[in-house]
Amino acid sequence: MKKIVVALAISALVAGSVFGQNVIKIGANWPLADAGSVEAANAAQLAVDEINQAGGVVGKKLQLIVVDDEFKGDKGIAAIERLVNVDKVDLLFGGYASGVQAAQIPTLKKYGIVTLATGAASSALVEKALGPSPDSDFYFHLHPWDYEQGQSYVDGWNAIMQKYPNVKIKRIFLAYEEGAFGSSSFAASKALYANTPFVFDGASFKSAASGGSDYSGALQAAKEFKPDLFVWGGYAQDAIGIAEQAKAMKFVPSIFVGAPPAWPVDAPTNPLVQNEVAYGMWSPAINKISETSRKFTEAYKVKYGKDFTSYFAPLSYSGIYILADAIKLAGGTDKAKLIAALEKTKYASPLGDTITFTPSNVIKHQGIKVQKIMQWQNGTQQVLWPFEAASANFAYPFSFPK
Repeated sequence: MKKIVVALAISALVAGSVFGQNVIKIGANWPLADAGSVEAANAAQLAVDEINQAGGVVGKKLQLIVVDDEFKGDKGIAAIERLVNVDKVDLLFGGYASGVQAAQIPTLKKYGIVTLATGAASSALVEKALGPSPDSDFYFHLHPWDYEQGQSYVDGWNAIMQKYPNVKIKRIFLAYEEGAFGSSSFAASKALYANTPFVFDGASFKSAASGGSDYSGALQAAKEFKPDLFVWGGYAQDAIGIAEQAKAMKFVPSIFVGAPPAWPVDAPTNPLVQNEVAYGMWSPAINKISETSRKFTEAYKVKYGKDFTSYFAPLSYSGIYILADAIKLAGGTDKAKLIAALEKTKYASPLGDTITFTPSNVIKHQGIKVQKIMQWQNGTQQVLWPFEAASANFAYPFSFPK
């Protein structure tokens, strides 16, 4: 495992040498080979820089220390040990993959440091390992759990079918990456659809993020199932390969959905993803309804010279501001006072949502519970649902370019 010292972290590390003990250290881990995770780290550093330029919090500067967990559980555990025992951080932050976070839970519980998690959607792996209050009260979770995401999609598609009478959905198929992220999503979806009018099935594939490249087995199973709505759940590395192979197999469902945490950087210009539906929390269309989103988007581009593609960027940016606001309210990083302050969070985020913490099915401190249904149209993701944030009409049915 290596500590990452690149552009996203240099200013934070310099800050530590300048400010000495007059600093509040935030330790984070992400898998930095993943584009969405790099964007998350960049956005978190942007928030730290903005807060420090405005005078810091409670008379101190913030310092962000980022360690690469490499998508591996053992590296994730080592990251926490390093951050706590070597870097002596005051707070823990970040995270991406459910498998890594699940491996980290015993270590997080051992230290009990206030933790604000940005990733990990698997309830079966992560939430149940955390357990209910009070043992997990140190842990605040921003990202929706898989069952919360699933309920969002059920609610959203039911609303879309009411608005667009020509849209008919009865059969749903999920092609999912075989790791913790995909497997838990399939299990949660299967349970969710068990008592609904929908007919649901799925099949797994090995993600390109884990060295895979052949999606034909899952796609053939989907084609034989004849879904009205097809969803693939994997990573950015899978997006183009799945579309290419589906097109080659002449598998063209009426609704084609991608649900990666981040999209490849060339997605806006790749015709294969146009009119593909996307599940997520943010798109550039949010800038039209949220001044906070617009300012963040502009600031990110100024600092890094390019746009971000993953909702993990505004999610992580929001998380740093949530921590800073709580530290101010608590007057420092005393654990009990900080937990009480975080429980009062009401943050208008660049995601277009106001973030608060309320109980989930298991833990006491769950943040966002609803995701958005969007669609790639003319090179950008347009919001279809919730309707109050909608930026375009639904282009239906799906078709690949000729």
